[in-house]
Amino acid sequence: MDLDAKQITITGSVGVVEGQRVEGTTKSGRTRVVTIDDTTVTVLKEHQKAQEAEKERLGDEWPDDAEHVFLTAWGGPIYPTTVTNLPRKLIEAHNEDAGEKLPMIRLHDLRHLHATMLLLAGVPVHVVAARLGHADPAITLRVYAHVIRSAETAAADIFAKSLEEPC
Repeated sequence: MDLDAKQITITGSVGVVEGQRVEGTTKSGRTRVVTIDDTTVTVLKEHQKAQEAEKERLGDEWPDDAEHVFLTAWGGPIYPTTVTNLPRKLIEAHNEDAGEKLPMIRLHDLRHLHATMLLLAGVPVHVVAARLGHADPAITLRVYAHVIRSAETAAADIFAKSLEEPC
C-alpha cells in the first residue's frame, strides 16, 4: 500500500487448499495497481495505527515478517475464510435489529457491484478492466454486457434529449 499516492498494489492471491492457507500469484501472474479514494485512505491509516498499537503491545512476540495489510491480533496473516465470511456475518448482525432486511451477498459480489457501478457511472471499460485485473477489456465487455447495454439505452435517451434542447 502507498497511502500517500492513494494506491494499492495487488501482488497475489490467497486461498485454502486441503484446510491450509496457501498464497499464490494472481490469475494472470501479473501485479496491478488500484487507486483508492480519500475515505478509504483514512480508514486504512486508522487500521495501521491500531495495528501499530498491537505490535507495540506484543513487543518481541510480534513476528518480524508481518507484512500483510490485515493481520490477526498476534501478527499472523488472517485466514481467507475470515474475509470470505465477513459479508454474511455483517448482514446477519444488521438483519437481527433492522426493520428492512438486507439480502445475503458473497464477498465476490462486491467485486461485481464495484464494476457495475463504475460502468453505469460512465467509467471507460478499459479503466474498469484494469481495476478488475482483466488482461483484455473484452473480458469485461463479455461479463458486464448487460450493464453496458443498459448504459447504451441511457446514452440514446441523453442524445435524444440534447436534440430537443435549443443550442
